[in-house]
Amino acid sequence: MFTGLSAFPLTPTSEDGIDERGFANLVARLSAAGVDSIGALGSTGGYAYLTREERARAAQIAVDAAGGVPVMIGIGALRTSQVRAHAEDAQNAGASAVLLAPVSYQPLTDDEVFGLFEDVSRELSVPLCVYDNPGTTHFTFSDELHGRIAALPNVAAVKIPGIPADQARERIAALRGKLPRSFAVGVSGDQFAAGGLNGGADLWFSVLGGLLPEQCLAITRAADAGEATVLSDQLNPLWTLFRRYGSIRVVSAAAEHLGLITGPNLPRPLLGLDPAARKEVAAALDQILAE
Repeated sequence: MFTGLSAFPLTPTSEDGIDERGFANLVARLSAAGVDSIGALGSTGGYAYLTREERARAAQIAVDAAGGVPVMIGIGALRTSQVRAHAEDAQNAGASAVLLAPVSYQPLTDDEVFGLFEDVSRELSVPLCVYDNPGTTHFTFSDELHGRIAALPNVAAVKIPGIPADQARERIAALRGKLPRSFAVGVSGDQFAAGGLNGGADLWFSVLGGLLPEQCLAITRAADAGEATVLSDQLNPLWTLFRRYGSIRVVSAAAEHLGLITGPNLPRPLLGLDPAARKEVAAALDQILAE
């Protein structure tokens, strides 16, 4: 479950609801490409904007369209009771794992975050991946807290923020020193993924992998040969746009440009890119696909 490339697709959503056919097609493309796992309802999947019913439906669509590829479902929410409900829905849909970020409005303490994972993990029948994403949750995990949570039942992996290549090996080694031997460490932050894989991460949780799985699989497989950075650098035009506009907006525009979905496909108040920015995305994508 927690090796290689975990691809995170967009959940195309308008004010009328989820584009179920479009979402199923996005997931099926990933399965056909041979990704190692699929992460539905991550940040790119817009989980925080969807109702329980929409999330349960998206989880079922993802599992059905994945063709046997393991699917991890995001279950983060403000209240523990809501997280438990999303976990139940994900397991009922046939998820192979769940992904939990400590979503908050009031700032959370370490003990509150530990309590969340303690309450949720004891009720699971599938592995849980800790989602360490301070950019959206505004909570910063210490390595000591990661160690406490990793000792809980059913907690099996962590998704950490991107790390500059020159710091990745030391950072990952320090974190592993607090974790059980079998615990998986995965990196996110697509532009930093090659450095993280070269630095000893077990897998890459990838936004772009949900749209361009072949290119991201090539980077993942090249890590063992030390060539991942070269391949990642070929995607710099998109990494630049991710930083400028936010990855979800860029992926939204890119998926439209490829004819995979129609717009609008982001839940309000999120807005798609303006025409000038869309031209930048199209030019970057066309350049990459032509190489």
